[in-house]
Amino acid sequence: MNFSLSTASSLKKNISLFTYPVPRLSIISQLSKVPQTLFRPEGYDHREALFGVPPYGGAIAQSVYYADSDLCDPTVDTRKGYPIRSKDSSGKMEPWPSPFILMVDRGGCSFVQKVRNAQKAGAAGAIIADNTCLCSDKNCVSANGQAVCQPAEPIMADDGSGGDVSIPSFLMFKVDADQVKAELKANHMVQIEMQWALPSPDDRVEYDLWTTPSDPVSKDFQKNFKPVAQALGSHAYFTPHMYIYDGIKSNCQGFDGENMCFNLCTNNGRYCATDPDNDLDHGISGADVVKESLRRICIWKHYGETDGVGTEWWDYVSQFLERCDNPDFFANEDCAKDCYKHAKIKEDVIDRCMRDSGGLEKDTANTFLDLEMQAQVSRGVVILPTAFVNTIALRGGLTTATVFTGICNGYLEGTEPKICTECQGCPDFDGCITSGRCHGGKGGGGVSKNTFMGSILLLSCVFGAAAFWHYRKTREDMREQVRGILAEYMPLEGDDGHVGSPMDFARRGGTEHLMMS
Repeated sequence: MNFSLSTASSLKKNISLFTYPVPRLSIISQLSKVPQTLFRPEGYDHREALFGVPPYGGAIAQSVYYADSDLCDPTVDTRKGYPIRSKDSSGKMEPWPSPFILMVDRGGCSFVQKVRNAQKAGAAGAIIADNTCLCSDKNCVSANGQAVCQPAEPIMADDGSGGDVSIPSFLMFKVDADQVKAELKANHMVQIEMQWALPSPDDRVEYDLWTTPSDPVSKDFQKNFKPVAQALGSHAYFTPHMYIYDGIKSNCQGFDGENMCFNLCTNNGRYCATDPDNDLDHGISGADVVKESLRRICIWKHYGETDGVGTEWWDYVSQFLERCDNPDFFANEDCAKDCYKHAKIKEDVIDRCMRDSGGLEKDTANTFLDLEMQAQVSRGVVILPTAFVNTIALRGGLTTATVFTGICNGYLEGTEPKICTECQGCPDFDGCITSGRCHGGKGGGGVSKNTFMGSILLLSCVFGAAAFWHYRKTREDMREQVRGILAEYMPLEGDDGHVGSPMDFARRGGTEHLMMS
């Protein structure tokens, strides 16, 4: 994550910090004089929320307002805070002009609740100003006279209800947030730019998914992402990972090699998983989850590792979720074989892979499960499910569109596959992925150029036809009126001297001359 802050005075100076993952945050304050302490070449440390949906590959650049509140009350008073605005006709201070980024104080309720309330108030992003110094920051502790400090900044974790939060947010350390708040309270306008960039080294993106076979959150993604993986083709390489708990580190294996965690683990307590239904005596066990994890690892090794698409792997998982994802069939071998059949996977190949990797019986190591545990430690996976794009963890809900957007922003500029340029932002996303074209047009429900021109042509034809019909009808009406007048007042004489009936002239359509020479 890249966090930078710049202040405009007689000079503009940029402050940047590279941490993890990779957003850039810059602040511009209109001041004639700026304290030199605000400039830090090494940048400002912060924490990024593990909820919300950052606009990967995009940016949010808006004015920031300090709510002067912890924002725990869902009824947000948008007429409070700083900088002070002018009053409206009612005599009250004008609300925060949308769009804006809102700074709120930490404490009083969860991070999710604060950011949700900021979102309801119309904020495009939120910054939580920490209220406690780090114990390692002696200057902060001394300056604030705080008897209590914190050894590390908290993780902005999801409290379990953050699925409806769509705006991004950061936690800013107290020593830095206090300086920003001071400028806002002095009624100096501050503009913040939040920009997210993914590493884009080349024309192929690598993306991973960390989950477990019993994880409920990733099920919809695993059911729906296959068409996207196929559409990306060789332009992207996918790797599924199964999260396995280290039973030895968790003391599930006794000194004599006995499995102390019973049916939560395999291999005498070496490899474990949580019990999905929290019932050790019934339903799906942790050992069942470990076995299914190994099965999916082997399916990927034989049917996905070569091309990085893994059509058969997606098919198997989809079939399993449809047929076997319940306590009665989760560990049923016949159900797994049925999924093999529908996904066109050879049963003997997978069985041999599971056996040759070390199996799940006795106190023996399993090569593939050991590799998964090593990978999850080196990658630092602590939240499930988590998707990574070019080694960067994607925040927010695990949806097909979110991961697709992250992947498309991970390409070196100019190397994006056509499916990205065509389907990113398309209202009919599923239809675009299937056909390779966005038929609904982009830009929030607009229409495509072809649709627009076709509509104009159709309207032109309709109005043209209506005008022609009106012209013909008017002409016929006028002719009928003339015929009536002639029939009543003007008897005609033919060339032979015969005086004919006026209606004869009318019936002939007025082809005879009214004036004779």
